[in-house]
Amino acid sequence: MVTFLKAVKSTLLIGLTLLLVSCSTKEDSAFRAQFIAYKALFIDGGRVVDTGNDDVSHSEGQGYGMLFAVAADDQATFDALWRWTKHTLMRDDGLFSWRYRPCADNSASCIDDPNNASDGEILIAWALLRASKKWGVSAYQQDASDIVRAVEQKLLVEHNNHVLLLPGEYGFTSEQEGKVSMQLNLSYWVFPAITELSTISASPLRWAKLHETGLTLLSNMQFSSYRLPSDWVRFKTTKMQRNDNQALGELTLNNVLSPEFGFNAIRIPLQLAWSQKAREDNALTDKLLAPFYAWWALTPTPATVNLQTEQTAEYPMTKGMQSVELAVNSIMKSKTPVWPEINRNMDYYSASLTLLSMLAVSDNAS
Repeated sequence: MVTFLKAVKSTLLIGLTLLLVSCSTKEDSAFRAQFIAYKALFIDGGRVVDTGNDDVSHSEGQGYGMLFAVAADDQATFDALWRWTKHTLMRDDGLFSWRYRPCADNSASCIDDPNNASDGEILIAWALLRASKKWGVSAYQQDASDIVRAVEQKLLVEHNNHVLLLPGEYGFTSEQEGKVSMQLNLSYWVFPAITELSTISASPLRWAKLHETGLTLLSNMQFSSYRLPSDWVRFKTTKMQRNDNQALGELTLNNVLSPEFGFNAIRIPLQLAWSQKAREDNALTDKLLAPFYAWWALTPTPATVNLQTEQTAEYPMTKGMQSVELAVNSIMKSKTPVWPEINRNMDYYSASLTLLSMLAVSDNAS
């Protein structure tokens, strides 16, 4: 009888393993097929082309392309992307100029804004770390560590018991009459990346605090009757508040680059659901995601909403935005996603959101 039960258990385990392998292979194949289309449409000699914005390239796009190449097991494309990024966008301090606008020289001289964008650094470093694990190339991890160190030196700001992420090295912070004002972009908090990058940092607690601060900020960014976070938010505090270990500061939509829940903030629910660390506090995650579920229940769901006026866009969510909804529902509610096809009808950003959403689901399935 014992032998029979062992045989049955062994058969069930083999069957389950084969089923998981089959599902994983199917998901991998679907991702690779989508990446082949993405590569043909948006990658040109190691440069990711933003077809929706005058064919510029930016550090965010390079980071996405590198992440996708790792997931598709395409090391040749990954190396081409990293080589172009490093040679064209990397600054002397280890950060990256955020925007390259095509010009006759096809070189770093085409950079029209040398400031960085911190989501770019986080995505690029994360892609390098994942590449080092996948292909066993130690140089990738060293490159990731160098970027992490540069981020710590110039972009992580400590305030009381919190750690904030500057969107760029300069242009986002001011101090007048005893008040500190800083513009933040919560979509730059790539929560799963923050957790992984902490493992190669000499100061992992700062990254843990950065993750925690992001969740605290989101808890206080439920603006308007829709209770949604904005693309950009202004953080204000006083020198007196700086001495209070518990005070975070005031969050306002006044004088920000965009008070919308729009093309930046759409990444927030995806990155939140993607994070296993964030999901450890189920009650908080459910609370933070509830406004997004309510928003997506609108039919059709507008692409954006101004959180000061509550004026919604006259057009619905793009396919990429819909992919974010599919991914969150898959991770949090176990709903099976049917992904949109990446083709010539999609621009760079919508296609990137689609692959990013597929990657998030794949990460959490495994």
